[in-house]
Amino acid sequence: MKSILLAATVLSATVLTAFASPALAETTDSVLISDTIRPEAITVLATGSALSVDKAGQPVTVVTAADLDRVQGLDITRALALVPGLSLSRNGGPGAFTGVRLRGSDSEQVLVLVDGLRVEDVSGPSGGFDFGTLTPGGIDRIDVLRGSNSVVWGSAAIGGVIAVSSADLNGVRASAEAGSHGSYAGDAAAGIKQERYALTLSAGLAGTDGVSSAASGTEGDGFRQWRVGGKGRYALTDTLSLVATGRYADTHTDIDGYPAPTYTFGDTPEYQITRQFSGRAGVQYRDGGLTVDAGYAHAQTARDYYDPTYGSDVQYGYRGYSERADLSAHVPLPQNLSLNVGADSEWTRFQSTYDARQRARLTSGHALLTWDNGTALLAAGARVDDHSRFGTNWTFGANGSVAVAQGLRLRASYGEGFKAPTLYQLFSDYGNGALVPERSRSYDAGIEWASSNGLVHATTTLFRRDTRNQIGYVSCFSVSNALCNDGRYGFYDNVGKARAQGVEAELTVKPVETVKAAVVYTYLEATNRTPGAATFGKDLARRPHHSLTTTLDWTTPLRDLALGADVTVRSASYDNAANTVRLQPGVLLALRASLPVAKGVEVYGRVENLLDQNRPTAAGYGTWGRAAFGGLRVRY
Repeated sequence: MKSILLAATVLSATVLTAFASPALAETTDSVLISDTIRPEAITVLATGSALSVDKAGQPVTVVTAADLDRVQGLDITRALALVPGLSLSRNGGPGAFTGVRLRGSDSEQVLVLVDGLRVEDVSGPSGGFDFGTLTPGGIDRIDVLRGSNSVVWGSAAIGGVIAVSSADLNGVRASAEAGSHGSYAGDAAAGIKQERYALTLSAGLAGTDGVSSAASGTEGDGFRQWRVGGKGRYALTDTLSLVATGRYADTHTDIDGYPAPTYTFGDTPEYQITRQFSGRAGVQYRDGGLTVDAGYAHAQTARDYYDPTYGSDVQYGYRGYSERADLSAHVPLPQNLSLNVGADSEWTRFQSTYDARQRARLTSGHALLTWDNGTALLAAGARVDDHSRFGTNWTFGANGSVAVAQGLRLRASYGEGFKAPTLYQLFSDYGNGALVPERSRSYDAGIEWASSNGLVHATTTLFRRDTRNQIGYVSCFSVSNALCNDGRYGFYDNVGKARAQGVEAELTVKPVETVKAAVVYTYLEATNRTPGAATFGKDLARRPHHSLTTTLDWTTPLRDLALGADVTVRSASYDNAANTVRLQPGVLLALRASLPVAKGVEVYGRVENLLDQNRPTAAGYGTWGRAAFGGLRVRY
């Protein structure tokens, strides 16, 4: 804790030094441009309805379409590195399984939404979403809320919420690129947007020959994906509209295994095919400040595994399905008050080659009361969830922010989170019907300063999260339990506690219109707090203590040629709970350039991992070395 306080003191001093700059004395509200609030300055993650990001009591970072274009490429994790408190681990090169963590959480404890739909893999052992199956094509923005917020978002929102939104266009957007390791990506989207209706359709194709998933291997493990998507709106009246959205992705990922005769991790011809579909249809009512949204959503994931060594048939597979009916409303009240309420019911089911079909239902309701007088905002709420397998669960939360001076705002929050046991954990051959939800309590406090002229934006946030009832796999060879009487090798149980605490900081400086520099830093202590465990007090696996991302962009006078550099630094961490396998620290340097060649047309290129460092985020897996790419982007 002393190291956290020291880091916070240094960072706060840096931020306050920036505040004292005389060049920043005259400012106005940073989210206003010509009296219009920028779309990227609005988020729904804090309350469930539109709220200015700078007013939110919980920290929210927005990665915009411009950020995605600037960073370039088919690997979305390079853009996610712009978010403080976010870390990831990947089992190989681009396209391989990629888990994203927030503030040291498990990757399965982060709720992921795509166009408002929950996209976790219901058939997965721990649920969660594989970011290896998500490419940036067609994406307009990514909102990231850090900290538990199950009051609004329900199950899985322990570490936070990541909301991915596709583009809503009035025109055409397309890009194509190619580069090292046989990599290619092509995306196109077209849309029309009128006052009464709007429709956008998109499609994309991406792939790479990749690198060996196994660090000891020599053959490349490739990745191929095609996807289609769309979203639309039609106004029945001035206040009532029909809305719909959908996405389908088909992903082929080569993987390695444990071939005979040594049965050690190495090259194999195995591969995985993942098919994902998500869609929602609903209605929206807008009348002044009153808003009502209702809809029905369906999502499904199919994962099949093949090993050509034994033939062309599927070796084994998993199927997960979810259906969800939801209703939410924002109701303005007198005396600067407003009420956000919601209710939903979700039906999930899964089956696999080895597991019979199983089902569960989760019905929920929540209310969040907000007071906002323009200077200060306070919000508090509660949620109740009734699960067909484990019963009733209550969640509470509160947060607030206050402007204490021009451009200077303080914020603080308390949030609770929970994650329902997955169907696999409850009903598979390793299942345990007595499981209860994982629970968390999250606290943070921060200071933010921004200048309206765009010169400086700085934030510092202290955070802590305590998680209990964490679900883990227990070997029947290590314990005596009645569940082992049927001859199984192990079972899932609520056996873990964990604590994550640290400090996040962001500093963006734009001294002139053509130059922008940004620094994002996280200090994290994530440790096992399970009483009596041999790993008590040890670091949680794959959580580096220090993470730093620095970006620099310059638009030159030479025909608006844009040059940029990204440096991502992470400290050493451990790959296992016992802290005996060390992951080396790493520095990733990327150089970028883009050049407009005609109206709405630009060429671009980049070099990734310029220092050619081999620094895997998961022990035993391969990594992508130095690589170069070039492409063309069109906007009309």
